[in-house]
Amino acid sequence: LALNPWDVILCISGTIISCENAIVVVVIFYTPAFRAPMFLLIGSLATADLLAGLGLILHFAFVYFIPSEAVSLVTVGFLVTSFTASVSSLLTITIDRYLSLYNALTYYSEKTVTRTYIMLILTWGASICYGLLPVVGWNCLKEPSTCSIVKPLTKNHLIILSVSFFMVFAVMLQLYVQICKIVCRHAHQIAVQRHFLASSHYVTTRKGIATLAVILGTFASCWLPFAIYCLLGDSSSPALYTYVTLLPATYNSMINPVIYAFRNQEIQKVLWTVCCGCFSSTMPFRSRSPSDV
Repeated sequence: LALNPWDVILCISGTIISCENAIVVVVIFYTPAFRAPMFLLIGSLATADLLAGLGLILHFAFVYFIPSEAVSLVTVGFLVTSFTASVSSLLTITIDRYLSLYNALTYYSEKTVTRTYIMLILTWGASICYGLLPVVGWNCLKEPSTCSIVKPLTKNHLIILSVSFFMVFAVMLQLYVQICKIVCRHAHQIAVQRHFLASSHYVTTRKGIATLAVILGTFASCWLPFAIYCLLGDSSSPALYTYVTLLPATYNSMINPVIYAFRNQEIQKVLWTVCCGCFSSTMPFRSRSPSDV
């Protein structure tokens, strides 16, 4: 096959995604202090994005060096599983943030740990089921007319994935609206109790809302174009449109470590100690709320 520059760009993106998220996975896995629910969820997100990056690299390698219909089914299914797990992990992090504010007094309990494991099981279970669909027969290899913009996925399969994404996005939007209300209310209460100036309350509230807007805006700008095109396009649509909308979606996995991991002060401490050659997996950490991550 002639080398497609878009495939090369996706492969390079996959390499960057893999390197970034591998750092997060290693730090969380080898640091016993990072066993709190919020770090488990961040680790789940990093693992999903790491697999997505590896999937982009493997897809490029198999397409150009080992072209095969069977291998194509496996690699596409692997990518569907990884990206679905990534989006689902973002939803679980949002739910965890909301509950940490809504149930602040009871958040640090065994019930929270159990709930976290249940969310992780559901997240990865559903993602694996989605990814297995092409392999178990839901593909368009025998009927090219049923193909979607992402071959060999069928149009119906891609519609289900797109609708699922819009449902996840709607839930995240609603939860972040509720989080903004809680943050504003808490900031106002603190300002009243400590006799802060109104301007101080305004700055604190604006900063919190701006952070949430960046998180949700990044997610939407990366995934919405591809999700919408999945509903509108078909197998006859130009491949260029698929690449143009898919590439920003992969960037979400590149940005996630920056938003959810590298901004965390505890993870920053570990990274700095590793760079200084004085890594200690038992170093103490200040307990933080997931809403601060």
